[in-house]
Amino acid sequence: MISVVIGGGTMGAGVAHLFLAGGHEVVLVEAGAERASAARRAVEASLAKAADRGRLEAVPHELLKHLTVVERLDDVAAGASLVVEAVPEDVELKRQVLKAAANACPDAVLASNTSSLSISALAEGLPGERVLGMHFFNPVPVQQLVELVLHDGVSADVVARVRGWAEALGKTVIEVRDAPGFATSRLGVAVGMEAIRMLEEGVASAEDIDTGMRLGYGWPMGPLRLTDLVGLDVRLAIAEHLAAELGPRFEPPALLRDKVAAGHLGRKTGQGFFTW
Repeated sequence: MISVVIGGGTMGAGVAHLFLAGGHEVVLVEAGAERASAARRAVEASLAKAADRGRLEAVPHELLKHLTVVERLDDVAAGASLVVEAVPEDVELKRQVLKAAANACPDAVLASNTSSLSISALAEGLPGERVLGMHFFNPVPVQQLVELVLHDGVSADVVARVRGWAEALGKTVIEVRDAPGFATSRLGVAVGMEAIRMLEEGVASAEDIDTGMRLGYGWPMGPLRLTDLVGLDVRLAIAEHLAAELGPRFEPPALLRDKVAAGHLGRKTGQGFFTW
């Protein structure tokens, strides 16, 4: 099976790793030679880390023989069965990418890894019967969940095929209707925004808020550390989108806006609600 991943950032590299480990031939698309090289290195590092931790049965360099990194979607084999776009959360950018994928891969299922944008909106002008959301979670090779987001036009056959592919990769699948924030982002952002408000109001320290959720509710990671991991800028964009769609209960706290303005974006910058 040939799978295409468009976007070689954290999520795209993780999806490429997952597909390689699952026996797919993988084409990873990232614009520009420097970014394409960085994407390859990210996949290599991810596979090596998994092997070191005993989470990978195959030898990384053998899996990498099945990875092709290209700079243009035009270079993708037309025989792809699945395309997953993992580019930044921008509606127009994702539409452009999916439109190019629909033309380059005429038989492929077109999946978006968006965590909150409308799949119906992304599918406009495309063969909607083969478009759906395939929301992975970070880190992709480790997190068990895949959230399939279904709009009215997607075919039942496509849904069944994607569910089968995800389950063959060892993932647990949930299906949700195309609604703002889907199921996971909507709930996760609601808790995350409230945790930030509590910190802003001096209710408790960041460490104590997170410890309370880990030990009191069984969360593997507290909401503030999770926000650092996801990226404060990413969480801010999702919260703004949900506030526009669902109302002021998702309005981002001033503390979140201030941290993003200061460049404190979480783990990727070394500073967020915690120091990394």
